[in-house]
Amino acid sequence: MLTLKLISEETDRVIRGLEKKHFENARQTIDQVLAVDKKRREAQQQLDKNLNEQKQQSGQIGRLMKEGKRDEAENIKAIVSELKEQSKKLEEAKTQAEQEINTLLCQIPNIPYDEVPEGKTAESNRVVKSNQKECTADDTVGNWTANPEVPEAKLPHWDLAKKYNLIDFDLGVKITGAGFPVYVGKGAQLQRALINFFLDEARKAGYTEIMPPTVVNAASGYGTGQLPDKEGQMYHAEIDDFYLIPTAEVPVTNIYRDVILDESQLPVKNCAYTQCFRREAGSYGKDVRGLNRLHEFSKIEIVRIDTPEHSRESHKEMLAHVEGLLKKLELPYRILLLCGGDQSFTSAICYDFEVFSEAQKRWLEVSSVSNFDTYQANRLKCRYRRQDNKKIELCHTLNGSALALPRIIAALLENNQTEQGIRIPRALVPYTGFEIIN
Repeated sequence: MLTLKLISEETDRVIRGLEKKHFENARQTIDQVLAVDKKRREAQQQLDKNLNEQKQQSGQIGRLMKEGKRDEAENIKAIVSELKEQSKKLEEAKTQAEQEINTLLCQIPNIPYDEVPEGKTAESNRVVKSNQKECTADDTVGNWTANPEVPEAKLPHWDLAKKYNLIDFDLGVKITGAGFPVYVGKGAQLQRALINFFLDEARKAGYTEIMPPTVVNAASGYGTGQLPDKEGQMYHAEIDDFYLIPTAEVPVTNIYRDVILDESQLPVKNCAYTQCFRREAGSYGKDVRGLNRLHEFSKIEIVRIDTPEHSRESHKEMLAHVEGLLKKLELPYRILLLCGGDQSFTSAICYDFEVFSEAQKRWLEVSSVSNFDTYQANRLKCRYRRQDNKKIELCHTLNGSALALPRIIAALLENNQTEQGIRIPRALVPYTGFEIIN
């Protein structure tokens, strides 16, 4: 969440940022935070004054009793008693103000960086790079026309999965429900090959592999911003108050909750393969068919904890890593800089990677790579100690998919279908053990 320091010292910039994110009633909400914080500070100041007076008055009681001035001592006892009662009320007022501030701050999204473009919907997202054409500053999703040419009709991945017995969607419905596919034979092998390929590439790039739990407590969900914002999209085990993770970002980033790192340890670079679970409430239609939108899926996540001075460089390195994976998979891709209105609640800047589906003739998101600035770190109390002056400051947190498997598999099947079968990209052959699915 945003810090009170940022809100109080850079109020106008915060309001402009919230307006770029199309957060309703930005100024009113920030004014409310500042007003409640003023009450908190006034209560704290009066409380400090009372406690100091309490201490001074209490110190006189023993002396007066020794001098036989019992009546004066009793009068001071009464004054101290009254001060204690006032202090109790001031403490309650301060605590109530702190709780109210925290509730308000949890409702306020992160503010975007200056380079984040204006816009309310995905149509305003800027296409900053593609292996299909050179991009200009005017290229947006809304005016993009550089889709790959597909000369002949292509089968969609759900038909290919059935033709080659790779994925059984009906069996998944029988066992669990829609959105829980069963991978079979070479479909399962391809899934496992991609997992190992992505993990090996992350290890080569210096990431330490983590195998975290796939259920987390509410404190972890709060720490990374899933709670209280997205509880409706998470599967909740109510008896134990555990949540199934929507992404490995949640457990991996929470490793550093309530931790003070030394600056020499940064940047921390972790990766993790997990199953991910999302309710996807309200999703329907052609966009959810096949592997397009699942309730359970596999994903490799990369997470960084860094200093404010270096986090933008870390972000660039993460973007280059994800782009390198797509190049090795030989897929048509484009990179989008999300506009303010299409950014997530917690991100300060986010780039999406999309691959082109030749059969569906549309772009499929396969990765989001975000820098959260101090927003998550403030909730997590994830901090570091500077080497120069030993000052303790908030870290920056970053994460990205590298990569999410379902739509990658969909694109691989659709874009590599030939008369002989489905061709496997060269980089994957050592992992699959076969060059073609037929």
